Amino acid sequence: MENLIDQAWVQQFIDWWLITLEYLQEVPWWQFNEWLSRFVFYYPLLMAYVWMLGGMIYYVRWERNRGNVLSDLPRLPEYPSVSILIPCYNEGENVRETIEYLLHQEYPNYEIIAINDGSKDNTLDILHELADQHPQIRVVNLASNQGKAVGLRTAALLANSEILIGIDGDALLAPNATAWIVRHFLDDPHVGAVTGNPRIRNRSTLLGKIQVGEFSAIVGMIKRAQRSYGHVFTISGVIAGFRKTALHDVGYWSPDMVTEDIDISWKLQLAGWAIRFEPNALCWVLMPETLNGLWKQRSRWAQGGVEVLLRYFRPLFSWRSRGMWPLYLECCISLTWAFLVVAMLALVPFDWLSSEPQEALEDLSPHWTSMLLCVTCLIQFAVSLTIDSSYERKSGGSAQHYYWMIWYPIIYWLINVGTTINGCIKALRKKRGQRAVWVTLDRGLRQK
Repeated sequence: MENLIDQAWVQQFIDWWLITLEYLQEVPWWQFNEWLSRFVFYYPLLMAYVWMLGGMIYYVRWERNRGNVLSDLPRLPEYPSVSILIPCYNEGENVRETIEYLLHQEYPNYEIIAINDGSKDNTLDILHELADQHPQIRVVNLASNQGKAVGLRTAALLANSEILIGIDGDALLAPNATAWIVRHFLDDPHVGAVTGNPRIRNRSTLLGKIQVGEFSAIVGMIKRAQRSYGHVFTISGVIAGFRKTALHDVGYWSPDMVTEDIDISWKLQLAGWAIRFEPNALCWVLMPETLNGLWKQRSRWAQGGVEVLLRYFRPLFSWRSRGMWPLYLECCISLTWAFLVVAMLALVPFDWLSSEPQEALEDLSPHWTSMLLCVTCLIQFAVSLTIDSSYERKSGGSAQHYYWMIWYPIIYWLINVGTTINGCIKALRKKRGQRAVWVTLDRGLRQK
């Protein structure tokens, strides 16, 4: 009897497959290729307008009447204790400046916890020296390199405050940033984290100048839009505030995730905690200014994003997590888009070989689609310049850097496509539970 059932099932499968093949023979493949080409071209354009719309909604609702962002302070009903966490690994060149800048916070009640995570340079000596000079500084020393997530978790457990702020060992936190971050935790008890507004310190090369525009026109715009639409893909690891109760609820940072900031963002939001974006919480950071450094950084970001998509696939089936569905879908579509771009670029030489020389030259000539892409980029940069210009006043204004943004679609789109695929492959090959430890990054040319 079982053999008869198996044979019937096999016959049904064969019949279904023959019908499918017959249908595929009738499909005009040139039309399918045209659909893919349109998706590859129009998807980033569509998302550019989605981000612009969300960014403008955020600006109108929460940002346009903020005043002088470099000096104004919010009025708070109380000033609870705040613990500022600084995980450090080989930060001897930067951590002194970071902490000395941090000591000028315009906030009456805060402590600084610096974590030396097995540094091989003089980081620990500098931290002890600063702690001897300033009583609000506490030093935690980990004998071996445990990774940023472990360092943050250790400091969070030792902190005396309910509100925590994490910054990197090479970051300069604006004096009024702490007050702006605390404001969100006091206004809404459901806020689990607040992401700040990182700005680029080193601007001496073309890559540095482009990143100034990128963090305004792309990163800042996307964060504003995601906040308007409900959920944020990730906080900024270089500057973010946390509610300790929320961290305890989700088990703190995961030590085996390459990007602890993306991971904690999803853990908090899947658990029902809200994340806010605070553009007034400025923090100046060092970024890579070489192609090799940029490639490693963006590959790490991409790998961390894919790791999060893989790990939290099952929890997303919960109806409680429905608010994260659009964000997850957009991330999956972006991954698909990157692979399709590479596939289509790989097929271009074959198309040229199989076409007439005149047709190949026509493919290289400008089309109306190229003009649409350029106009969209100009519109996006203009909108972001209008919204973001006030945050660049200390650095001489942002308009001077938008001249260099003409290179963004050429340089960064190609780099981001490559790093997305590279990061995806690394994420798929990585063993779950493997500890994510510190890596040495390119910090640019240190022109501040």
